[in-house]
Amino acid sequence: MSAEHQFRAIAAEKIMIFDGGYGTSIQKHGLTEADYRGSLDLAKDQKGNNDLLCLTRPDIVEGIHAAYLDAGADMIETNTFSSTKIAMADYGCEHLVREINVAAAKLARAACEKATAKDGRPRFVAGSIGPTNKTLSISPDVNDPAYREVDYDTLKADYREQCDALIEGGVDFLLVETCFDTLNAKAAGMAAREAEAAAGRPVPLMLSFTITDMSGRNLSGHTINAFWYSLRHLKPLTIGVNCAFGADLLRPYLSELSKNADTLILAYPNAGLPNELGQYDELPETTAKLIRDWVDEGLVNMVGGCCGTTPAHIGAVAKALAGQKPRVVPELPVVTRLAGLEPMHIAA
Repeated sequence: MSAEHQFRAIAAEKIMIFDGGYGTSIQKHGLTEADYRGSLDLAKDQKGNNDLLCLTRPDIVEGIHAAYLDAGADMIETNTFSSTKIAMADYGCEHLVREINVAAAKLARAACEKATAKDGRPRFVAGSIGPTNKTLSISPDVNDPAYREVDYDTLKADYREQCDALIEGGVDFLLVETCFDTLNAKAAGMAAREAEAAAGRPVPLMLSFTITDMSGRNLSGHTINAFWYSLRHLKPLTIGVNCAFGADLLRPYLSELSKNADTLILAYPNAGLPNELGQYDELPETTAKLIRDWVDEGLVNMVGGCCGTTPAHIGAVAKALAGQKPRVVPELPVVTRLAGLEPMHIAA
């Protein structure tokens, strides 16, 4: 049975559990620049380059994976949120992109196999693909609205390099997450589909939207349904929301998406909003209670955590949702669904 068939079978029976934040757990180790750098000869300061730890401190990454799996996660993601050439350019690590992604995928795969060997439960690996620090839709220069720091083909090529390496390392799925620009997400989605075809094995796509303010839109101005309609042709295994807000503020947007998405929904909120020091104070029990409200309304099929969440948060969520029924994927009428910044239907 393929990973997708296994995933769908489990998702039909229960609310599946995703992992939580990695940066939060990494910060607790109090690493120095030398820890990040390891024995690598790199010109720039590497402190904060969390993805590089897959090469220089794999023990830390492996430990975080194990902690989330022990807390009850059915799926973990690779520690590769910034592992594209564009993002790694900040650290002068463009030449390490393939190596980081392959190593990260193998670390996550090994952690899942170890967990499954203990209890027989299938575990899944999602290759984390972040949005990069560039946007295709918006000019960074207020005096030149037509200017872009990157073009579509270049961004897609960088995403393709990451997707190829993640698949080589053994991921089950490719998760394009924290999508603040819908056109960036399109580039990543096309790269993922091309990489899947080149690999000759199924590697389903997952997509996750991020809201940038209380308007409910992402940075490129799309509502959550407009984002879905712009990308549904890619036939993702899951669609959903992550980051930006806590579970309470994400609820109305999930409610809207749940009615309009004829696929599984994965959502993973922050641990509330950060305090004045940029820290997340929301307790695991609070996060679990708020996510339980989603489940009681039938909004989700899989849940986890983003910024500020820890294995304790995921453990609390897993405990709170044990035995709860998942969202039923709706059967929607066949109409033309289009999107600008807003969604539009054309009925027959």
